[in-house]
Amino acid sequence: MSTRAKQIIRLVTRISVAGFLLAWVFSQADIAQFLQTVRTARWEYLLGVWGFTAAFFWLQSVALQWILRKQDCRVSTNTIFGASAVTSLYGLVLPGILSTGIKWYILKRSTGKGSHVLSGMLYNQVTLTVVMTVIGLAGLIVTNPAQTLFPDGGPQHVLPLACAAAIVLVVLSSVLAVNKRTGGLILRLIAFALRPLPRTIREKGAALLAQIATFQTAGWRFHLAIAAINVVDGLLIGLLIYLSAAWAARVVVPTGVLIWLCAIVFVLGKIPISVANLGVREVTLVGLLAGYGVGRAEALLMSMILFSSLIFMAAIGLVYWLVWAVQARKAGRPGD
Repeated sequence: MSTRAKQIIRLVTRISVAGFLLAWVFSQADIAQFLQTVRTARWEYLLGVWGFTAAFFWLQSVALQWILRKQDCRVSTNTIFGASAVTSLYGLVLPGILSTGIKWYILKRSTGKGSHVLSGMLYNQVTLTVVMTVIGLAGLIVTNPAQTLFPDGGPQHVLPLACAAAIVLVVLSSVLAVNKRTGGLILRLIAFALRPLPRTIREKGAALLAQIATFQTAGWRFHLAIAAINVVDGLLIGLLIYLSAAWAARVVVPTGVLIWLCAIVFVLGKIPISVANLGVREVTLVGLLAGYGVGRAEALLMSMILFSSLIFMAAIGLVYWLVWAVQARKAGRPGD
C-alpha cells in the first residue's frame, strides 16, 4: 500500500471518528432544548472567547520565538503567529501532524533551518503539554470531583493521591530529560531505537536529536522562562477562554472545574483520533459537566463556542495566507 493511500485511510478514519462522536452527542441532546439554549445564550461573551484565543496563540508565538532564538533562528513573532493561524486553517481539514507540517514549512522557509525549527516546535509543544498536564492534575486535586461523584463516601481520597503522584512523575521525568547528564542517556536510547529504520530516516532523526540536545545545555533559567510563559498561557488565558465560553452558554460550575476541563481537552486534543478535535471535545465536556448538573444542551453549546475559536483563528490564517501570497507574487515568486 502506498504512502498516499495510507494517509487517505487515516484521514477518512479520523473524519469517521469525529462524525460518529458528534452524531452520538447530538443524539443524546434534546434538539429543541439545544435551540432554546442557543437563543438565550449571551453571545457578547463570544468576543472574549475569540480575543483570548488570539492572545493564547500570540503568547505561544512569543515562547517559540525565544526557543528558536536560542537555536540562532531569527524570526518575528508576527510570522510565527501567522504560521500558527494558517495551521489552524489547514487543521480544519487535515489531521494534526499534517497541519503542523504547514507551520514547519513556513518557518523553515523564513529561517532556512528545518531541523532547528522542527526541534524548537517539538520542545515548545512538549513543554506546553507538560505544563497543561500538571495544571490539570493540580486542578483535580483542588476540586476533587470524586466528592461530587461519590457524595456518600467511597474512594474520595484516591483521586488526589493519584494526581499528586502523577505530578511528581511528570515533573521528575521532565527535569531528567532536560538535564545534560540524564538527558543524554535518553537521547542515546532513542537513537538506538531508530537503528532498524531506513538510512534517510535515521539521518533525519540524528539531526533532530542533535538539535534537541542543545536544550540540555540551555540552562534552568531558560527552561523556567518557557515554562512560566506556558503557565500564564495555559492557566490564565486558557481559563479565561473557558470562562467566557461558559458564561456565553450559561454554564455555571466552579472555576477550578474549568481549569482541569481545559487541560483535559487540550491533552486529549493531542491524540490523533479526530480532525480539529471534533467529537472528542464535545463528548468530554458533555460527559464531565453532567456530574455538576450541567444540561447536555448547555454543555454542547459551550463546546460549539470553543470550536468557533478555531474557526476564528482559521479566518485569521486565511488573511495571512492571502497577504503572503500577494507578497510572494509581487516579489516574483509565484511558486510560493
